[in-house]
Amino acid sequence: MELVRQDEEIKRHVLVVDDEMVNREILGNFLSTIYNVEYASNAKIALDMLTDPDVDYSLVLLDLMMPVMGGIEFLEHRVNSEKLKTIPVIVMTSEKDLEIKSLKLGAADFIAKPFNVPEVVLARCERIVELFENKRIISHTEKDTVSGLFVKDYFFEYIRRIELLGKQIPRDALVFDIEQFHLVNEFCGRTFGNMVLAKIGEVLQERLSSMNAIACRANADTFYVFAAHQDDYCELCCALQKVISHFFNISNIRIRYGLWENVSRDFEIEAWFDRAKIACNSNRGDFSRCFSHYNNELHAKYVFEEMLIHDLDDAIANKDLKVYYQPKYNIVGEKPRLASAEALVRWIHPKLGYVNPGEFIPLFESNGLIRKVDNYVWKEVAAQIRKWKDMYGKTIPVSVNVSRINILDPELESKLEQIRTKYELSPDEFMLEVTESAYSENMKRLVEVVENLRKKGFRIEIDDFGAGYSSLNMITTIPVDVLKIDMSFIRDMEKDERNLKLVKIIIDIAKFLKIPSVAEGVETESQLDTLKNMGCEIIQGFYFSKPVPPKDFASFIEEEIETRKN
Repeated sequence: MELVRQDEEIKRHVLVVDDEMVNREILGNFLSTIYNVEYASNAKIALDMLTDPDVDYSLVLLDLMMPVMGGIEFLEHRVNSEKLKTIPVIVMTSEKDLEIKSLKLGAADFIAKPFNVPEVVLARCERIVELFENKRIISHTEKDTVSGLFVKDYFFEYIRRIELLGKQIPRDALVFDIEQFHLVNEFCGRTFGNMVLAKIGEVLQERLSSMNAIACRANADTFYVFAAHQDDYCELCCALQKVISHFFNISNIRIRYGLWENVSRDFEIEAWFDRAKIACNSNRGDFSRCFSHYNNELHAKYVFEEMLIHDLDDAIANKDLKVYYQPKYNIVGEKPRLASAEALVRWIHPKLGYVNPGEFIPLFESNGLIRKVDNYVWKEVAAQIRKWKDMYGKTIPVSVNVSRINILDPELESKLEQIRTKYELSPDEFMLEVTESAYSENMKRLVEVVENLRKKGFRIEIDDFGAGYSSLNMITTIPVDVLKIDMSFIRDMEKDERNLKLVKIIIDIAKFLKIPSVAEGVETESQLDTLKNMGCEIIQGFYFSKPVPPKDFASFIEEEIETRKN
């Protein structure tokens, strides 16, 4: 805008409203040097001129005492017009007692008649025009056009100003977002999605004043609220939920909240909302709750997860990620025989020590970093299979996990082929495990991937079979090579008749499909005998061995070689 002000060829429109011709001429003479000046002899004519859509007025100089409609009536009319309120008004009159009333009605300045010093009048006009143009620019940039709330940068700036005046007042930082909102834009269109966000903004604005609060749309479907401490947010949550319920009748689209009550002034303002967002994100996927409070436990979890994310590349480069192997035994016949192994990743962190896979694998699955882990494991496993093959002259097939994220990777097939080719392995030596839940997420892509991999000779194992929702449909759609029975069924099958029957059904399904079944999590001889009597072919679990590093797994290979000699 400063560049526009400096452009001498650009002249703003100024409207002089005065019933005295001599006053109009005096003002016009010195204003016309920098403005396009137009005139009205009373306020009613001025109102008609100001509503002309083809002219954008930058300033009104308004006399108060005029026939038909005077200046005070004009100012009262202006208060109720959003368009007129954006045009500054300088009142001109010799009636000193009307100055305060004019200013209270929204006049920007007051110039007393007669106009003794034209330069002063001109300077005051320029100042008012500049102030209002700056204000107009700010008003256009400080609000999000979709929700009508502040944008994030202005939101934080207003908080800083609020804090300068009242740091002693207890305040809350609230963050909420709409879970699965990307589905709304994808299936209903962005226009519909923006309509939902606009309604959220409207409902929020209706309640901000009573909460002594301000709010912003931080990004996409995420909103921040800075409020004087509230005993609860039930009314706000209910009002926002009504918006979602009005537009959607499916449970997985919902609002989730995170709150840091009585924020600590020892932290930066942005950190208040970072921590509230940690609490908000802790509700992701948990439909038993939608509101969480930030606390030390959540913060410790956040710091821990951020450290894992930050350190993953170093873990791969330094081989802090270790691949362990759990043997699988074929129990058909009198004596169990080593059939293959499953590769399982472990993390020995230089500072944290042993990190449980149950902590880092779900984390990396949620943010996509599991792709790096899988790629690392595939290469390590292929190299180890090659090493054992060269050392013992015997192939021990190993199954590796293919995560749901990697299923969507268009380069998946070429990556696996490159690894297999590099280490001169046959496809059946490098088996692939896909978790059953992946089948319900992108069936079309999965069918395509599995069919292409099987054509190349890879064997596909379905992990955790029976624990998902689409098992029967899945195995009729996609040809598979091995069914792995989820360990939760094995663990409880001797205590729960229903689990026992389910295990038997899965084994019978595998027989019907003429493919082997693998029982995971076998820990006792009793479990082994039960599974063997049912016709299960392959066993994996602590009964034989926990997952072990390659040097310890070598003893299983050597024992198998000796057994086969005899």
